[in-house]
Amino acid sequence: MTDDDRSASLTTAAVPLSPGHWRLDPGASAVTFTVRKAGIIKVHGRFTDVRADVHIGERAEESRVVAEIALASFDTGNVKRDTHVRSGDLLDVEKRPTMSFRTTGVSGRGEDWTMAGELTIGEVTRPVSFAVTFGGVSRSAGGQRARAAFTAVGEIRRGDFGLGFAPGFIGSVVKVRLDMRFVEPQGQDG
Repeated sequence: MTDDDRSASLTTAAVPLSPGHWRLDPGASAVTFTVRKAGIIKVHGRFTDVRADVHIGERAEESRVVAEIALASFDTGNVKRDTHVRSGDLLDVEKRPTMSFRTTGVSGRGEDWTMAGELTIGEVTRPVSFAVTFGGVSRSAGGQRARAAFTAVGEIRRGDFGLGFAPGFIGSVVKVRLDMRFVEPQGQDG
Protein backbone atom coordinates (compact mmCIF):
# COMPACT_ATOMS: atom_id res chain seq x y z
CA MET A 1 0.00 0.00 0.00
CA THR A 2 1.44 3.39 -0.95
CA ASP A 3 1.36 6.52 1.23
CA ASP A 4 -1.33 7.91 -1.10
CA ASP A 5 -3.45 4.78 -0.57
CA ARG A 6 -3.06 5.06 3.23
CA SER A 7 -4.04 8.74 3.29
CA ALA A 8 -7.13 8.04 1.17
CA SER A 9 -8.33 5.33 3.56
CA LEU A 10 -8.14 7.32 6.82
CA THR A 11 -11.22 7.40 9.01
CA THR A 12 -12.86 10.23 10.91
CA ALA A 13 -11.12 8.96 14.04
CA ALA A 14 -7.71 9.52 12.42
CA VAL A 15 -8.17 13.19 11.45
CA PRO A 16 -9.84 15.53 13.93
CA LEU A 17 -12.66 17.65 12.55
CA SER A 18 -13.95 20.76 14.29
CA PRO A 19 -17.31 20.08 15.92
CA GLY A 20 -20.21 22.00 14.41
CA HIS A 21 -22.38 22.21 11.30
CA TRP A 22 -20.35 21.76 8.14
CA ARG A 23 -22.05 22.90 4.92
CA LEU A 24 -22.01 21.07 1.61
CA ASP A 25 -19.62 22.35 -1.06
CA PRO A 26 -21.88 21.62 -4.08
CA GLY A 27 -19.20 22.33 -6.69
CA ALA A 28 -17.02 19.57 -5.25
CA SER A 29 -19.76 17.02 -4.49
CA ALA A 30 -21.68 14.46 -6.53
CA VAL A 31 -24.52 11.98 -6.03
CA THR A 32 -24.29 9.26 -8.67
CA PHE A 33 -26.03 5.94 -9.24
CA THR A 34 -26.08 2.85 -11.42
CA VAL A 35 -28.98 0.54 -12.21
CA ARG A 36 -29.20 -2.46 -14.55
CA LYS A 37 -31.34 -2.18 -17.68
CA ALA A 38 -32.57 -5.18 -19.64
CA GLY A 39 -30.39 -7.33 -17.37
CA ILE A 40 -27.28 -6.72 -19.48
CA ILE A 41 -26.17 -3.08 -19.23
CA LYS A 42 -25.71 -0.56 -16.46
CA VAL A 43 -27.22 2.89 -16.75
CA HIS A 44 -25.15 5.54 -14.97
CA GLY A 45 -26.62 8.80 -13.78
CA ARG A 46 -26.56 11.55 -11.20
CA PHE A 47 -28.70 14.00 -9.31
CA THR A 48 -27.65 17.61 -9.87
CA ASP A 49 -29.71 19.41 -7.17
CA VAL A 50 -28.44 18.26 -3.77
CA ARG A 51 -28.52 19.97 -0.38
CA ALA A 52 -26.79 18.54 2.68
CA ASP A 53 -25.31 19.47 6.03
CA VAL A 54 -23.28 17.38 8.41
CA HIS A 55 -23.07 17.98 12.13
CA ILE A 56 -19.70 16.83 13.41
CA GLY A 57 -19.97 15.77 17.03
CA GLU A 58 -17.28 15.60 19.67
CA ARG A 59 -17.03 11.90 18.73
CA ALA A 60 -17.70 10.37 15.30
CA GLU A 61 -20.67 8.43 16.69
CA GLU A 62 -22.35 11.74 17.57
CA SER A 63 -22.16 13.05 13.99
CA ARG A 64 -25.31 13.43 11.88
CA VAL A 65 -26.20 14.12 8.26
CA VAL A 66 -29.33 15.66 6.76
CA ALA A 67 -29.68 15.70 2.96
CA GLU A 68 -32.32 16.47 0.36
CA ILE A 69 -32.27 15.76 -3.37
CA ALA A 70 -34.65 17.23 -5.94
CA LEU A 71 -35.84 14.20 -7.94
CA ALA A 72 -36.42 16.39 -11.02
CA SER A 73 -32.62 16.77 -11.19
CA PHE A 74 -32.32 13.09 -12.26
CA ASP A 75 -29.86 13.01 -15.18
CA THR A 76 -28.50 10.09 -17.22
CA GLY A 77 -27.54 12.19 -20.24
CA ASN A 78 -30.47 10.83 -22.28
CA VAL A 79 -33.27 13.42 -22.45
CA LYS A 80 -35.97 10.96 -23.60
CA ARG A 81 -35.13 8.43 -20.86
CA ASP A 82 -34.78 11.12 -18.18
CA THR A 83 -38.18 12.62 -19.07
CA HIS A 84 -39.78 9.16 -18.84
CA VAL A 85 -38.13 8.36 -15.49
CA ARG A 86 -39.36 11.69 -14.05
CA SER A 87 -42.92 10.92 -15.23
CA GLY A 88 -45.73 9.21 -13.31
CA ASP A 89 -44.46 5.81 -14.53
CA LEU A 90 -41.49 5.89 -12.15
CA LEU A 91 -40.31 8.81 -9.99
CA ASP A 92 -43.44 10.93 -10.51
CA VAL A 93 -41.68 14.15 -9.53
CA GLU A 94 -45.01 16.00 -9.41
CA LYS A 95 -46.13 13.81 -6.48
CA ARG A 96 -42.66 13.04 -5.11
CA PRO A 97 -40.51 16.16 -5.61
CA THR A 98 -37.73 15.20 -3.18
CA MET A 99 -35.78 12.37 -1.68
CA SER A 100 -34.43 13.05 1.82
CA PHE A 101 -32.06 11.30 4.20
CA ARG A 102 -31.30 11.73 7.87
CA THR A 103 -28.92 9.66 9.95
CA THR A 104 -30.07 7.55 12.84
CA GLY A 105 -26.56 6.46 13.81
CA VAL A 106 -22.90 6.33 12.89
CA SER A 107 -20.80 3.37 13.96
CA GLY A 108 -17.49 1.74 13.24
CA ARG A 109 -13.82 1.79 13.92
CA GLY A 110 -10.58 1.80 12.03
CA GLU A 111 -11.36 2.06 8.33
CA ASP A 112 -14.87 0.57 8.50
CA TRP A 113 -17.69 3.02 9.22
CA THR A 114 -21.42 2.73 8.63
CA MET A 115 -23.94 5.54 8.45
CA ALA A 116 -27.44 4.23 9.14
CA GLY A 117 -30.46 6.37 8.48
CA GLU A 118 -33.90 6.85 7.07
CA LEU A 119 -34.48 7.56 3.39
CA THR A 120 -37.78 9.16 2.41
CA ILE A 121 -39.07 9.22 -1.17
CA GLY A 122 -42.50 10.78 -1.40
CA GLU A 123 -44.48 9.48 1.58
CA VAL A 124 -42.45 6.29 2.04
CA THR A 125 -39.62 6.11 4.60
CA ARG A 126 -37.34 3.09 4.89
CA PRO A 127 -34.09 2.36 6.73
CA VAL A 128 -30.91 2.36 4.62
CA SER A 129 -27.22 2.25 5.42
CA PHE A 130 -24.09 3.45 3.69
CA ALA A 131 -20.48 2.37 4.02
CA VAL A 132 -18.47 5.57 4.61
CA THR A 133 -14.85 6.40 3.88
CA PHE A 134 -13.23 9.59 5.12
CA GLY A 135 -11.14 11.14 2.33
CA GLY A 136 -9.28 13.68 4.42
CA VAL A 137 -9.14 17.40 5.15
CA SER A 138 -7.64 20.14 3.01
CA ARG A 139 -7.08 23.85 3.41
CA SER A 140 -6.61 26.17 0.48
CA ALA A 141 -3.77 28.65 0.32
CA GLY A 142 -4.47 31.69 2.47
CA GLY A 143 -5.78 29.69 5.44
CA GLN A 144 -9.41 29.59 4.43
CA ARG A 145 -11.73 27.23 6.26
CA ALA A 146 -11.00 23.52 6.05
CA ARG A 147 -12.84 21.22 3.70
CA ALA A 148 -13.52 17.57 4.56
CA ALA A 149 -14.26 14.86 1.98
CA PHE A 150 -16.34 11.73 2.45
CA THR A 151 -17.45 8.92 0.15
CA ALA A 152 -20.53 6.86 1.00
CA VAL A 153 -21.83 3.87 -0.96
CA GLY A 154 -25.03 1.88 -0.55
CA GLU A 155 -27.97 0.26 -2.29
CA ILE A 156 -31.63 1.17 -2.54
CA ARG A 157 -34.33 -1.34 -3.51
CA ARG A 158 -36.78 0.46 -5.82
CA GLY A 159 -39.76 -1.65 -4.75
CA ASP A 160 -39.30 -0.63 -1.10
CA PHE A 161 -40.31 2.90 -2.13
CA GLY A 162 -43.15 2.06 -4.51
CA LEU A 163 -40.93 2.57 -7.57
CA GLY A 164 -41.31 -0.92 -9.02
CA PHE A 165 -42.10 0.09 -12.63
CA ALA A 166 -40.86 -2.48 -15.22
CA PRO A 167 -39.26 -4.88 -12.69
CA GLY A 168 -38.05 -7.30 -15.36
CA PHE A 169 -36.54 -4.53 -17.47
CA ILE A 170 -35.15 -2.08 -14.90
CA GLY A 171 -33.07 -3.59 -12.10
CA SER A 172 -34.64 -3.71 -8.65
CA VAL A 173 -31.46 -2.46 -6.93
CA VAL A 174 -30.01 1.02 -7.45
CA LYS A 175 -26.37 1.40 -6.38
CA VAL A 176 -25.69 4.86 -4.97
CA ARG A 177 -22.38 6.67 -4.47
CA LEU A 178 -22.02 10.00 -2.71
CA ASP A 179 -18.75 11.90 -3.07
CA MET A 180 -19.26 14.84 -0.75
CA ARG A 181 -17.10 17.71 0.40
CA PHE A 182 -18.13 19.85 3.36
CA VAL A 183 -16.85 23.25 4.49
CA GLU A 184 -15.81 23.94 8.08
CA PRO A 185 -18.16 26.16 10.12
CA GLN A 186 -17.56 29.92 10.33
CA GLY A 187 -15.32 30.96 13.20
CA GLN A 188 -13.08 27.91 12.81
CA ASP A 189 -10.46 29.66 10.66
CA GLY A 190 -6.90 29.48 11.60
